Amino acid sequence: MNKKITLPHNHDHGSHAVMDRLPAQEDVETVADLLKQLGDPSRLRIFWILCHVEECVIDIAAMMEMTNPAVSHHLRILKTSGLIVSRREGKEMYYRAADTDIAQKLHHAMEEIMEISCPKENTSSHI
Repeated sequence: MNKKITLPHNHDHGSHAVMDRLPAQEDVETVADLLKQLGDPSRLRIFWILCHVEECVIDIAAMMEMTNPAVSHHLRILKTSGLIVSRREGKEMYYRAADTDIAQKLHHAMEEIMEISCPKENTSSHI
């Protein structure tokens, strides 16, 4: 619940309507943190890949033309932020985008901003 704030200059430009819908500070901080995690180009590409396919570190590293440790570092950050999940199969860890509302919205926002679309052939979109 927002407390009533009196503006020093009341220009009647709709500021009160905006203030009534102003997101809570903690909600803004959550979104800012998620966007910060995706602010790295490598993490953004890895997240996009994992929105479309579940994959292991070695294959992600090959797709990204990066070392396994570098990819593992990015995966750890994405997993901590809740944007991806993992599962173990034998000795192999597989990663995919989390099946959450926020991950799906970020995935679709990325594609709209970059004016690309999900791959349709031979893959199934996870989110």
